[in-house]
Amino acid sequence: MSTVNVDRLLSPVQIGSLLLPNRMIMAPMTRSRAGEGDAATAIVAEYYRQRASAGLIVSEGSQISAQGKGYPRTPGIFTAAQVAGWKQVTDAVHAQGGRIFLQLWHVGRLSHPLVQPDGQLPVAPSAIKPEGELYTAEGLKAYETPRALELEEIPGVVADFRRGAENAKQAGFDGVEIHGANGYLIDQFLRDGTNTRTDAYGGSIENRTRFLKEVVEAVIPVFGADRVGVRLSPIFSGFSMSDSNPQATFGHAAEMLGRHGLAYLHVVQLGEGPFDFLELKRRFGGTYIANGGYDAARAAAALRAGEADLVAFGVPFLANPDLVDRFMHGDALNDADPSTFYQGEERGYTDYPTRERTMATP
Repeated sequence: MSTVNVDRLLSPVQIGSLLLPNRMIMAPMTRSRAGEGDAATAIVAEYYRQRASAGLIVSEGSQISAQGKGYPRTPGIFTAAQVAGWKQVTDAVHAQGGRIFLQLWHVGRLSHPLVQPDGQLPVAPSAIKPEGELYTAEGLKAYETPRALELEEIPGVVADFRRGAENAKQAGFDGVEIHGANGYLIDQFLRDGTNTRTDAYGGSIENRTRFLKEVVEAVIPVFGADRVGVRLSPIFSGFSMSDSNPQATFGHAAEMLGRHGLAYLHVVQLGEGPFDFLELKRRFGGTYIANGGYDAARAAAALRAGEADLVAFGVPFLANPDLVDRFMHGDALNDADPSTFYQGEERGYTDYPTRERTMATP
């Protein structure tokens, strides 16, 4: 039994127009369990239903277009079938008294012609190839050099984000989170290691932030600013991501986002190199969600110190559907099975035991 004081972590908090019963956010996690047509299924609904005690669930990334897809069996939000699939999920979460945002996602260059419509190249701000491989229906394949988006194409991608938000609202989500982190398309625009454009979307920090700004301003009218969040990862270095001055780049982005009155800024605080996250929080000026390997003790300490307003948990929620209850009672956590993180069905997805079930087992 743990003796960590988690009262602050379990206390209610208002974010935008939503009152959350606790400050524990279920982080977005790709699980690759979508069904035919990349639509969420009944098993996906059950997975999220089990975790509805989170203060807020942020869904796994949901591609806003066929072009935005990067991996097999990730759920989309651009067809009627996908909207219907997600409606099962929101209904299940709401029936348990939960709250859920959809994460709007475009992977940019982190895709492959095998995944793209008509075998086309993935798109990116600039034609810079990431190192490494990705999983496809034909096994592991090396990334290919993406095609740089033409200037006249960019408004269409922004419109795809807006349509994704409109579809999320139709599917019953309480709001949306714009995925600007982890090396995907918006992150690729933000950083000078992946954005070498010489037009209005490249060069200066203000120009590199323009795409994110336009996406935010396109999505806000759908839900209202207080139902829109943004996720950033300033020092994430996976997928060959880099920036010459992340403090300046992301500080500018945070300040810009702060002027829009968003529900929150969700920051992945993992990566390489020094970074002043408190300065980022200050420049945003609104509700700040910290993410990055937190346990109950570290999360409680961060809240007490004013380093965060809420804390997001990934793998702990994956392996513990009743994570809130376990923290409340100081109980041990289930161990996660990494071999079941991506793809598969019930095993490692909806079959993790709750503490009540464990206590009832002879």
